[in-house]
Amino acid sequence: MRRLIVVLLVCLSSFVWSQTSTPQPIPTSDPRAVSLVQQSIAALTRGATISDVTLNGTVTSILGSENETGTGIFQAKRTAESRMSLHLSGGTRSEVRSLTNGSPSGAWQTNGGAVTAFAYHNCRTDTAWFFPALSYLSQLANPNFVFKYIGQELHGGFNTQHVRVFQPSQAALLQHLSTVDFYLDPVSSLPLAMAFAVHPDLDANADIPAEIRFANYQSVSGIPVPFHFQKMLNGGVVLDVNVTSTSFNSGLADSIFSLQ
Repeated sequence: MRRLIVVLLVCLSSFVWSQTSTPQPIPTSDPRAVSLVQQSIAALTRGATISDVTLNGTVTSILGSENETGTGIFQAKRTAESRMSLHLSGGTRSEVRSLTNGSPSGAWQTNGGAVTAFAYHNCRTDTAWFFPALSYLSQLANPNFVFKYIGQELHGGFNTQHVRVFQPSQAALLQHLSTVDFYLDPVSSLPLAMAFAVHPDLDANADIPAEIRFANYQSVSGIPVPFHFQKMLNGGVVLDVNVTSTSFNSGLADSIFSLQ
């Protein structure tokens, strides 16, 4: 009897190990999502190649009951580097995103003080969050991204086509951290919003809803640019930007995407 019990335990252990160690199937993009994203990128770029962008604008920063106004510069290079530089009535704030040894990273700085690194789990979503043409939508040919069609939805008061983009991973948390939802105008195919989650520095499992809303698209050198965008956290606007000028492909140096 004792030998039978030992054999059963060994078989059970082998079964449990085989179930937990078997790789989960990697999801693949679905045709409806791919078609919608192709249309969106065609609408955003008009066939042009965009290597970098600089947006200048007027800014209102809203933190609780404190409102600060001023100007901002928003710069992005391809899909891996970005910088936001705010000059507000209460001081300055800069944020950068880039790759460090091939891994996404970021940092922020206020009033030229100490540089503080973003938690890694807050660096997994779109780097160029303020410029949709350099967002995850441009990664259709990248096998490290998956595109899923969620459906037609009313979002922010507008009819939209909802597409979800993420980087597949055997680790469910890493896949979740990279997930970005895009809400596309069903007529123009231009993005009206993108949504994702940010997290407390010490808790990657706690989600704080974040969203960027785009409006007032205007043509600059034939390329549609959202001349108004808002950043929202937990449903409230924390940054409101009206673009005053735009330039493309100016040859931005990598050095501007770091803080000293």
